[in-house]
Amino acid sequence: MSSDSPTAGLNIPQHIAIIMDGNGRWAEQHKVPRAKGHERGGETVQRVLDLCIEKGIPWLTLYAFSTENWGRSKIEVTYLMNMLASYLKGRLPELMEKNVRLHAIGELHMLPKSCRKQLEICLEKTANNTAMNLVLALSYGSRQEITAAARSLAEKVQKGELKPEDITPELMESHLYTAGMPDPDLLIRTSGEMRISNYLLWQISYSELWITDVLWPDFGRTELDEALQSYHGRNRRFGKR
Repeated sequence: MSSDSPTAGLNIPQHIAIIMDGNGRWAEQHKVPRAKGHERGGETVQRVLDLCIEKGIPWLTLYAFSTENWGRSKIEVTYLMNMLASYLKGRLPELMEKNVRLHAIGELHMLPKSCRKQLEICLEKTANNTAMNLVLALSYGSRQEITAAARSLAEKVQKGELKPEDITPELMESHLYTAGMPDPDLLIRTSGEMRISNYLLWQISYSELWITDVLWPDFGRTELDEALQSYHGRNRRFGKR
């Protein structure tokens, strides 16, 4: 990070999670097809990834496709899945060049075969990269994640592998999709909506929140700098004082 950067010297979060909202509204505002909004949103993903690398932020988690998004029109879902597969294939060389490790969380079995195959290739190829971690939340819903973790623990209790009193927050956490990952320090939501949308409900218990009216396709350096400056000014007490 250059010394004249607006965020130079700030307390930088180690993990940023983003709800990328507003592709459709961006398309409406610009009187173009929704697909164009998603395309521009995909370009923003790369822009923000590069900015996080530049600023030394080691973890970035993006809400790319929710379990609720399966309820959209078949045409839009198909487009998004094709776009995901193309993005993964097209960006793999760049992820390798920039030493970025890719992770994925969610009900990945629900993704089309072509997407799953390309995702598995990227996960395997980038597994030893160390400069940064990019986590894509795909077919993800936090209630579903917590339910699956609870079900897994209940099965272990039923089999006699666990006692109910053995279940701790730490054990529960180890059964979530995000096991082994740090909790987000900062949650960013674009498009001005004031809700969490079933995203990382367990993991953001003590995350700082920052919401902007800017739509995701227009999100860039200015907005990220504002979020980081706001985060730096927060007093994170974690309920202890």
